[in-house]
Amino acid sequence: MTATLPMLENYPNPIELDRGKLAATIDALDDCAEACTACAEACLGEPDVAELTMCIRTNLDCADVCASAARVLTRWTGYDAAIGRAMLEACATACAVCAAECERHAAKHEHCRICAEACRSCEQSCRDLLATMV
Repeated sequence: MTATLPMLENYPNPIELDRGKLAATIDALDDCAEACTACAEACLGEPDVAELTMCIRTNLDCADVCASAARVLTRWTGYDAAIGRAMLEACATACAVCAAECERHAAKHEHCRICAEACRSCEQSCRDLLATMV
């Protein structure tokens, strides 16, 4: 269990989103960033690393976008919903692109399959939270 939900539940001011769904999305963003970073590292260790250049790049881009979105969605003092929505949209896009690239390599590299799964899960979580935002 992460500390995300307990921290959000104890935030002293109103949060205009379901705190449970928000916490689940932040956790999915963190999980995806970790999976993407680990997949990029594993790709670098593969003998066919030259064939994985685009995968490594999308892994690192997705990891950066997800980590940034998690940080933005964790901060609620002076929160701007337009920025939150933009971060979630960017993350959903990055996750979709990264998942598609990893899926191209999933039959040969288990780390790519695992990463694609994390990306698809995060993409869905971002889209679900976006659907609740006004």
